[in-house]
Amino acid sequence: MKKHTSQILISPRITEKGAYLSALGAYVFNISEVANKHEVAAAVQEIFKVTPRKVTIVRVPRKQVMTRGSRRMGMTAGGKKAYVFLKKGESIDLA
Repeated sequence: MKKHTSQILISPRITEKGAYLSALGAYVFNISEVANKHEVAAAVQEIFKVTPRKVTIVRVPRKQVMTRGSRRMGMTAGGKKAYVFLKKGESIDLA
């Protein structure tokens, strides 16, 4: 079953490291747990009309954290993120 592009790319991951990498032609996205490199590359190409040179996927582990105000333990979300490297001269406007 083919997944829709909105189900593959969840959101851009806006961080300090991501801003630095975007100047070098690499962009970071939060992606679906079941998405793979080929689906991410196709989704980026369809949505942003650019050609990805390389896609790297990284799992973000869940972490145990203490909540503020009380001494209860909680968990962060975790998930998957994708680094999308574009060809020279291409860029994505995330604003």
